[in-house]
Amino acid sequence: MAAHRPVEWVQAVVSRFDEQLPIKTGQQNTHTKVSTEHNKECLINISKYKFSLVISGLTTILKNVNNMRIFGEAAEKNLYLSQLIILDTLEKCLAGQPKDTMRLDETMLVKQLLPEICHFLHTCREGNQHAAELRNSASGVLFSLSCNNFNAVFSRISTRLQELTVCSEDNVDVHDIELLQYINVDCAKLKRLLKETAFKFKALKKVAQLAVINSLEKAFWNWVENYPDEFTKLYQIPQTDMAECAEKLFDLVDGFAESTKRKAAVWPLQIILLILCPEIIQDISKDVVDENNMNKKLFLDSLRKALAGHGGSRQLTESAAIACVKLCKASTYINWEDNSVIFLLVQSMVVDLKNLLFNPSKPFSRGSQPADVDLMIDCLVSCFRISPHNNQHFKICLAQNSPSTFHYVLVNSLHRIITNSTFKHGLGTASALDWWPKIDAVYCHSVELRNMFGETLHKAVQGCGAHPAIRMAPSLTFKEKVTSLKFKEKPTDLETRSYKYLLLSMVKLIHADPKLLLCNPRKQGPETQGSTAELITGLVQLVPQSHMPEIAQEAMEALLVLHQLDSIDLWNPDAPVETFWEISSQMLFYICKKLTSHQMLSSTEILKWLREILICRNKFLLKNKQADRSSCHFLFLYGVGCDVPSSGTAGQMSMNHEELLPSCTPGASLRKGKGNSSMDSAAGCSGTPPICRQAQTKLEVALYMFLWSPDTEAVLVAMSCFRHLCEEADIRCGVDEVSVHNFLPNYNTFMEFASVSNMMSTGRAALQKRVMALLRRIEHPTAGNTEAWEDTHAKWEQATKLILNYPKAKMEDGQAAESLHKTIVKRRMSHVSGGGSIDLSDTDSLQEWINMTGFLCALGGVCLQQRSNSGLATYSPPMGPVSERKGSMISVMSSEGNADTPVSKFMDRLLSLMVCNHEKVGLQIRTNVKDLVGLELSPALYPMLFNKLKNTISKFFDSQGQVLLTDTNTQFVEQTIAIMKNLLDNHTEGSSEHLGQASIETMMLNLVRYVRVLGNMVHAIQIKTKLCQLVEVMMARRDDLSFCQEMKFRNKMVEYLTDWVMGTSNQAADDDVKCLTRDLDQASMEAVVSLLAGLPLQPEEGDGVELMEAKSQLFLKYFTLFMNLLNDCSEVEDENAQTGGRKRGMSRRLASLRHCTVLAMSNLLNANVDSGLMHSIGLGYHKDLQTRATFMEVLTKILQQGTEFDTLAETVLADRFERLVELVTMMGDQGELPIAMALANVVPCSQWDELARVLVTLFDSRHLLYQLLWNMFSKEVELADSMQTLFRGNSLASKIMTFCFKVYGATYLQKLLDPLLRIVITSTDWQHVSFEVDPTRLEQSESLEENQRNLLQMTEKFFHAIISSSSEFPPQLRSVCHCLYQSHPQPFVF
Repeated sequence: MAAHRPVEWVQAVVSRFDEQLPIKTGQQNTHTKVSTEHNKECLINISKYKFSLVISGLTTILKNVNNMRIFGEAAEKNLYLSQLIILDTLEKCLAGQPKDTMRLDETMLVKQLLPEICHFLHTCREGNQHAAELRNSASGVLFSLSCNNFNAVFSRISTRLQELTVCSEDNVDVHDIELLQYINVDCAKLKRLLKETAFKFKALKKVAQLAVINSLEKAFWNWVENYPDEFTKLYQIPQTDMAECAEKLFDLVDGFAESTKRKAAVWPLQIILLILCPEIIQDISKDVVDENNMNKKLFLDSLRKALAGHGGSRQLTESAAIACVKLCKASTYINWEDNSVIFLLVQSMVVDLKNLLFNPSKPFSRGSQPADVDLMIDCLVSCFRISPHNNQHFKICLAQNSPSTFHYVLVNSLHRIITNSTFKHGLGTASALDWWPKIDAVYCHSVELRNMFGETLHKAVQGCGAHPAIRMAPSLTFKEKVTSLKFKEKPTDLETRSYKYLLLSMVKLIHADPKLLLCNPRKQGPETQGSTAELITGLVQLVPQSHMPEIAQEAMEALLVLHQLDSIDLWNPDAPVETFWEISSQMLFYICKKLTSHQMLSSTEILKWLREILICRNKFLLKNKQADRSSCHFLFLYGVGCDVPSSGTAGQMSMNHEELLPSCTPGASLRKGKGNSSMDSAAGCSGTPPICRQAQTKLEVALYMFLWSPDTEAVLVAMSCFRHLCEEADIRCGVDEVSVHNFLPNYNTFMEFASVSNMMSTGRAALQKRVMALLRRIEHPTAGNTEAWEDTHAKWEQATKLILNYPKAKMEDGQAAESLHKTIVKRRMSHVSGGGSIDLSDTDSLQEWINMTGFLCALGGVCLQQRSNSGLATYSPPMGPVSERKGSMISVMSSEGNADTPVSKFMDRLLSLMVCNHEKVGLQIRTNVKDLVGLELSPALYPMLFNKLKNTISKFFDSQGQVLLTDTNTQFVEQTIAIMKNLLDNHTEGSSEHLGQASIETMMLNLVRYVRVLGNMVHAIQIKTKLCQLVEVMMARRDDLSFCQEMKFRNKMVEYLTDWVMGTSNQAADDDVKCLTRDLDQASMEAVVSLLAGLPLQPEEGDGVELMEAKSQLFLKYFTLFMNLLNDCSEVEDENAQTGGRKRGMSRRLASLRHCTVLAMSNLLNANVDSGLMHSIGLGYHKDLQTRATFMEVLTKILQQGTEFDTLAETVLADRFERLVELVTMMGDQGELPIAMALANVVPCSQWDELARVLVTLFDSRHLLYQLLWNMFSKEVELADSMQTLFRGNSLASKIMTFCFKVYGATYLQKLLDPLLRIVITSTDWQHVSFEVDPTRLEQSESLEENQRNLLQMTEKFFHAIISSSSEFPPQLRSVCHCLYQSHPQPFVF
């Protein structure tokens, strides 16, 4: 299209640009900003080839936007943003204008574009707060326009001058003359302007003459600042034509200056015109001056006289100061070697000039402070460039008692000196002039500048703590800025506002050249580190200042520059690495703490900045990774510069009194630049985590908590930051040669987060789904993810309360409660609709709550693991780690024993929200909770969820087991069914491990019991259908689930679900209801098919009939039901022989239902051949052909399934038991017992007593007890930490040993000890014998020695009896003892 129809293509791009302007789309977000920038870049590139089409289109858009009628502050802001975007695009397109632009295009530019630009320069809405920005942007467009289209612009100016020469009116429009101030001017163009104005100046009215005087002066500076080499060359090779034009105009202006007022107006231009005449300056410096130049000499004399205060008029003194500053400024563009005369001229005036401008006791003032400040800045910069080492005026400005204006002038002068090292040159850039001195000449004043920064920061922050947000216009200066603030402040706040603008300038100065404030000549390392810490502390404090947004932004830029490699080396050259860790980590800790507490408005931008800081940190670490390991080994190993005592002492960063970081030693004093190190050695840390680890933890917390932001950009930035965390870990582990997981346990997942951050096209919902999937993959609990979960949970709780109380939580009676943005969404102020309330009409507010819910669900498993691990005993069972065991203590403790944990409370709250009936968002909350719990919940929380659902549903029944039927209970049951189905359907990674840790039998049975009584209304049928689908999914995950009594449970489920088959399908009159009932039949049969697979029927106990008879009757009941269902399907098919839309759909349903029924009959018969074959075999001889066909189909399927008819034997039960015993006692080639050991690993510890009884009994019956004992004891010894804990824990091995002694040792002990004890108790010889050997308990008639002999005698009897009974010691216990002895390794042998 672009090749064949270029006009249409360009117009389409222009139209898209127009449609996406803020005035059309409303408030911009991240997506629209990116789109607008993309459109702008497209137009700029296209303009290089289709210049006239693009400029014409943009001009039309600008004209239409300017003519729009707007109402309201928001619309005004969008209009301003749209105009800025259009003007910026125009400027860049014009800057790249092709050289071969046709004359026709130039005419079009003048006729269409120039009037619109003049609209902003001259008629921009007066009082509009954005007028200055628009005027600056429009001037940039005009400058670019005049670069290649000067003739067109000059023609407009010349025409207007001509018109004004013949105009008789006094009040004339001089706006077109003022265009001279904004156009691009080189030497040739300046000559044309001078010639034109000199030719017509005399004929102009006074107003026009003053406009020409003012505009020509600014045109001169446009030339000098953009083409300095041309001006410099003017003094190397004088240009006669330029001098003639300048001299002629000088004489005309001199004649115009008849009065004092006129002289004051023209002197600044006259000095400039004189500067353009180098030869004349040379001549008037002589003793004898040419008569034609006498007026120039008199002018200079008048200038000197007025400057010294002898001019007789304040106006002339002020004008002389302006003229002298311009002379000084112009002289800096001239090499001293080219013309020393002009420098002599400057030297003759500069002393008086400084005394006039920089007099603390009598500050210079013309009543317009912005102009005064600019004049003083020009003077200070020029004096520095002329004589950099004569810095007396610097000292005056640096003095603490000098006016704040002096401080402001000094700081901005230094900033200009630094930033003017390069400047525009036409459309390019050029280096600073060779003779301009560098800023390093001022480095000696670093200490004074730092002190000024500290004092200014203190006064600015202290004075504006309670003020609302300030809008700072970067194009305005000092007092002009103060008067342009949106809000009104008391006059007493004027000084505070002045400090704010001084503070902004100082931060910009740090940004421009950080070395200026980092330089510490002749200072020791600790003092250098202290001063650096103070500087960075001050900047960091500014970052969260929401009421000073421009200062906060500039502070971030300054901190970023301070984190560049060359800057970090200056923090403390004596110990750069240790200083870096300490200062940078404390900064990181502070910023992340503010981010996590949501005390920053533009938190997404701050996070982007933080990402850049992390990149800089890693660059420094990479550069210093091979540093002297003897001094920084522990630094890298622990991530702490503070673990190693710093050389000497260093300053502590303290953000403010409530933000102080925990110090290692109680009562440690914090001093600036001196005193003890902020962090003592590792030995003195008193258990407090070092600051570097604290910073990493807090950074993790911040990144985690940004993952639930409704702002997609914020989420992606946070995810990308994980990459830099991983890079830091890579660098550090490379130094210490340790695993990267020592630094970041969840390294792999963090890298996955980083890779997903590149998916810029991802939608918000898809991105959150991906985030939650990655959160579920986090395996290791850390301080970071635990704190992030708990902080998010606290904010989620508060947000939940606000949502549930909406609109009650709205502000009442105009009283502002605590603002919600302090607790949940301060990062996006649009979420909040006033103090303490939440606006649910704002979708981002609810979306953030949803994101938080998903975050808590996905990450909750790790927090549960953290708390479970901290509560477990140190003893490890011999059958493997607790985390690998189904039904382990984790599930017991987390789901039942510790109900007060945050995770448990969160789960309780979630369950209550499953039946939220909020009139506005109840449906959304219920839907999202259902989806998030069912699809995004961490598998580790499954056991807790199952138990809580079971406990809740059990309350829906009274003490007699009757159902308590309510709408809320029904809603909860329906939500539970949906959650369980999603959960079991969703094969989440790791779900199989946790599904079996809690039984769902009771819950499932209660669900069915409840749903059974719902009746046959449409909603009830739908719930029953969903429940049947859940049962089918449950059976599909049967291998992952644990059942206490699986067969009994499945039999009961079959009994309940078969009651729903053919329940109402025949009675339903409405076709829709009939379809629903058929769907229920289908779902019921599919569930029954899955339940009957391999299920032996188990009749209810206590029926009073024989087991086989009861089983036979039960089989007959189900088989008959299935046959009736098949017959019903056949009958309905016969009735609906005709085809039709709905009837055809019904036929398909019936075919599917018939297939399920046949499968159910096959599964039923397959698992119960012994009791069912006799009932079903007769069907093969049934007179009905369809019945016979059905039986053959069932028989075919069970044969395909491989049914074993040998189960019909009478010994089938005994044979099955025998095979089971053989399986359990199976032994491998090396003597291992795979099945027994596997059972030991999966059976919960609560059932180990029963397992020990079963295993000992079975293995002893097979004469394999020794092998069992050997395997169990060996495993116990292998896992033991020390001899003291061996066989003393609650392990399966100790339980087996206990059971053996109990079972096999009872008879032996009775036979051995019974005779001896009877003798002691009943024999008369021993009746009065005492065995007491405790002297304190002896009777008066007793003897201690005699009692000791009695005790020894009796002990010998027992001992000899035991020793002599060795032949009667049970063989099983001999095996136990032998295994105990043999299983002990050498270190444990007694």
